Amino acid sequence: MTTAPQPEVLRAPLVVEFPFTRSLGPVQSAFLTGLRHRTVLGVRTTDGKTLVPPVEYDPVTADELRDLVEVGDTGTVTTWAWNPEPRRGQPLDTPFAWILVKLDGADTALLHALAAPGPDAVHTGMRVRVRWAGERTGAITDIACFEPYDGQPEQTPPAPHSGTFDEDPVTGIVAEARLDYTYSPGGAQSRYINALADNRTVGERCPSCRKVYVPPRGACPTCGVATTDQVEVGPAGTVTTYCIVNVKAKNLDIELPYVYAHIALDGADLALHGRIGGIPYDQVRMGLRVEPVWSEGGRYPDHYRPTGEPDADYDTYKELI
Repeated sequence: MTTAPQPEVLRAPLVVEFPFTRSLGPVQSAFLTGLRHRTVLGVRTTDGKTLVPPVEYDPVTADELRDLVEVGDTGTVTTWAWNPEPRRGQPLDTPFAWILVKLDGADTALLHALAAPGPDAVHTGMRVRVRWAGERTGAITDIACFEPYDGQPEQTPPAPHSGTFDEDPVTGIVAEARLDYTYSPGGAQSRYINALADNRTVGERCPSCRKVYVPPRGACPTCGVATTDQVEVGPAGTVTTYCIVNVKAKNLDIELPYVYAHIALDGADLALHGRIGGIPYDQVRMGLRVEPVWSEGGRYPDHYRPTGEPDADYDTYKELI
């Protein structure tokens, strides 16, 4: 007896990234402006502690904090972890240690990178100092990294600082958020995607409630049982609800405005997402009957267009809105 080979479960690298823009209050503005001048500032709390990096409200009492002080650019490692394979955008492109370092004069620790030849060269309690970047712009990356240091801790208390410098202060930052990972849709959605490559839409039926889910989820969310019975649905369907898009997305070459809709394919008990084309955006409506348009070599419908049929009666799709 032979067993038919199982289709390969799909996997693909996926990157989610976006620039996060935020404004700065007076305390963090002074902190980042200070880094541009090779000066590390902290803020003093009402009970006399010095927080580095500084915050604008006391984490214990919620009091507003404005009393800036200058701390040293040397410090002591409080804990660390070795990073053997640096990733894109990290401080160093060779193996390094992530460290929490309590700068001389501070009562809290700052997270940054330590340049070291290997994990054997790093230990809690070791002394380190700032290695400043050659070009500084008013960002945490103005500290290029930390490096080992043989000096002893400074005994002088932090000096008060006005928080003002000769140049214009840093008032905002842009943080490039990025997440790299490998996505696997699982067996059910792998079968769904493979069917789309043949211009077919395949869902799965729950053996208990008999609902057909498209895209399939591998299990019925209502009954909690596996959905293994494959059912081909569509290709036509009904617009259940929609929105008009007026903001252009990066790398998406579609003329504005356009319509994105929930579409209940014939035979499916769950609406899927799709773009509506072939009709002026202001003529799209609930109940509009549509069909998929496949681009040459595409693995999924490029968009859906009107079939020319009469609109569906509301009672036929109201449960799918």
